[in-house]
Amino acid sequence: MNTKILSALTATAAVTAMLGAAAPAHAFSFGTSGISFDKDQTVEFNFLESHGAYTSSLGIYEVNKSVASLVSTLFSETKSSDNGDSNEWKGTSGNTVASGPVTFQFLANKVYTLGLSSLYNGYSAGTVYSTSSLNGKKQQAVFGGSSLFGDLNLEKTNKFGAAKENTNGVSSLFNKGFGTTISFDDAGNGNDKDFQDFTVTAEAVPEPMTMTGLALGLGGLIAARRRRASKAAS
Repeated sequence: MNTKILSALTATAAVTAMLGAAAPAHAFSFGTSGISFDKDQTVEFNFLESHGAYTSSLGIYEVNKSVASLVSTLFSETKSSDNGDSNEWKGTSGNTVASGPVTFQFLANKVYTLGLSSLYNGYSAGTVYSTSSLNGKKQQAVFGGSSLFGDLNLEKTNKFGAAKENTNGVSSLFNKGFGTTISFDDAGNGNDKDFQDFTVTAEAVPEPMTMTGLALGLGGLIAARRRRASKAAS
C-alpha cells in the first residue's frame, strides 16, 4: 500500500477513535434524580436476580408533571422465586424471568424513570420508582451499587438504608462491557431498605461512529487516489 495512503488511513483511524471516545460526553442524568439524555440513547438492560416473595415486573415510565406513565416493560417475573423461600426467595434469569438482554431507546429531552411493580398472591403490592421524588422523596433504588452483591445472600441487609447512588457507577453506564447496576427495594417487609429485591444492569449502546467514520475516510482516500490516477493518465 502507498505510504501516503497508509499514513492517511492511520490519521483517519486516530481521529475517528477520538470522536468515538468523545461521543458519550453529552449531557445526561441516570440516577435517583431521574433519567434523561440530550440526544437519543439506547441502553441495554440485563436481569441479574431478585429476592422476596413478591412477583415483580420492571418497566420504563415517562414522567410528565410528576406523573409516571408506563411506556415499556423490561422484565416480568412469572413466579416469585426459583425454589420457594430458598436463599431469601431468590429468583434468577431463565427461571423467574426470560433470559437475555432487553434494549430501550430513550428519546432526547424526555424524562424517564424505572418502576418496579409487585404482586403478592395476585394482589397489587404497589409500585416503587427509581426517581426518589416519585416515592414521596423516599429512595427505593441504588444506581452503581456493585458493592451490594457481597450482601445479596445475607438474611438481612439494612446498611444501605441511607444509600446514595455511586457516581462512579453511574458514569460507568458508558463503559463497554461493564455498565452499572441498579438495585431496588420493593418496600415490602416493612420497607427494610435492603436494596436486593430486584437487580439489573444497564449499559449504554455506543453509536456506530467509529466504523462509520473509518469507512467514510477510506472511501474518501480511494476516491482521491482514483482522481490522481485519472489526472496522471490524461
